[in-house]
Amino acid sequence: MITKLTLTMEQSLIEEAKKYARNNQRSLSDIVESYLRSLVEKGVVMKEDEQPYIVRSLKGAFKDPKNSDYKKILTEQLSNKHC
Repeated sequence: MITKLTLTMEQSLIEEAKKYARNNQRSLSDIVESYLRSLVEKGVVMKEDEQPYIVRSLKGAFKDPKNSDYKKILTEQLSNKHC
């Protein structure tokens, strides 16, 4: 069963990832799915120095403010996006 997944990340990373996908004639969803599948199939947590650069670059990219309600924030952002 295919289902939708919403990811939140830096806009510049999204733009670069979309460009990469286009240049390789793949969808961004396909690339993310392939990467996640490889992690799950290996069943091994990679050491930080073994992770691809793009994964390492995401570490610490998001600072969760104290007492934040991420579901509320995400809902608001998605509502604004689709208005």
